[in-house]
Amino acid sequence: MAIHPKQPTPEAYQKMVHAASRKSKWYYNLPKAFLIGGTICLIGECITQFLMAYDMPKEDAATWTSVVLVFLSALLTGLGLYEKIAKHGGAGTLVPITGFANAVASAAVEAKTEGFILGVGTKIFTIAGPVILYGTTASAIYGIIYFICKLVT
Repeated sequence: MAIHPKQPTPEAYQKMVHAASRKSKWYYNLPKAFLIGGTICLIGECITQFLMAYDMPKEDAATWTSVVLVFLSALLTGLGLYEKIAKHGGAGTLVPITGFANAVASAAVEAKTEGFILGVGTKIFTIAGPVILYGTTASAIYGIIYFICKLVT
């Protein structure tokens, strides 16, 4: 591979990246991420248990818990609070359903100045589109593999 005369070598580039990277205090960030991510999961479990206490079947309670967590995540993103939580919680706020809802909602919030159709309407799928595409593709491939395995056994 030819390197452009002004382009640094891979070794020089790695040195530049290392010099510019902020040093992470993992021993400080790891417990905070664990506690905040655990708190999000605990809130989800409390919602599920609350719904089941009122005679809702477990499957229905789990579905409603997902809906409530997505709503709360989008609401906190819209109010600008999710970013403040993520500042302290780091990867702990990436609990799959709330992190995804935050990613979709934050893209929409950033695009609101462009209008609802061309701004929010298009930007909201910037994050959701690839996830839906790859999730659908992966599930179809898994289904085919499962079908073939059932035929063989």
